[in-house]
Amino acid sequence: MKNNPTFIAIIPARYASTRFPGKPLAEIGGVTMIERVYRRAEQCFKEIAVATDDARIASAVEAFGGRAVMTSDTHRSGTDRCREAYEKLGSSADVVVNIQGDEPFIALSQLEALKACFADDNVGIASLARPFDIARGFEALANPNTPKVVMSNDMYAMYFSRSVIPFVRGCEESQWPGKAPYYTHVGLYGYRADVLKELGALSQSSLEIAESLEQLRWLQNGYKIKMALTDEPTIGIDTPADLEAAEKYLAAL
Repeated sequence: MKNNPTFIAIIPARYASTRFPGKPLAEIGGVTMIERVYRRAEQCFKEIAVATDDARIASAVEAFGGRAVMTSDTHRSGTDRCREAYEKLGSSADVVVNIQGDEPFIALSQLEALKACFADDNVGIASLARPFDIARGFEALANPNTPKVVMSNDMYAMYFSRSVIPFVRGCEESQWPGKAPYYTHVGLYGYRADVLKELGALSQSSLEIAESLEQLRWLQNGYKIKMALTDEPTIGIDTPADLEAAEKYLAAL
């Protein structure tokens, strides 16, 4: 290994979506979501590709001058799609960064914080966490669509959960946010190329199935996930309503 690794950013993008079909091609301010993500990535990475299972997305990417690679439509996760894309591209990059295709406003500082984790040769997987704003209250913390993470003193993930962790004994739930440190997970991942290949051979684990969080498969199999902190907000687009909010956000910039 080397402490100045090379990187490739891969953006998994599916056309089929239960809540928002065709999401990557939805426009925000006249620019498709997938192009916005790609342009952000260009500011931090020399090598970038969109990994998709749909020719319409591939055509759209190539139309704006981007690079696309077709991948299987049977992948269980974006991680699996990234692995196939990396192999098909014949990339020699040391680290693969998985950037969600529905994060058109991902902050450059977040991408750089993730990359910085790999200055340590011992880091095989990295991700991001955000300190929870206690002003948002317990209801926001308890939202199962916002996974939580607890970390060791050396910033490795100990567990991820849709439940509120840690539990604060002897205290009303409404007071929990101010009684213990809480962190929410930001779904941006980096993997050493050799580790990414290994992850693809793992079967789904019991904890992953229970929580529907793929990173638990890795932890349960003994892999370590280095976490970096970010204070930047993220605006993920999961529904048409989210798209409307993103349009308002863009207009206010």
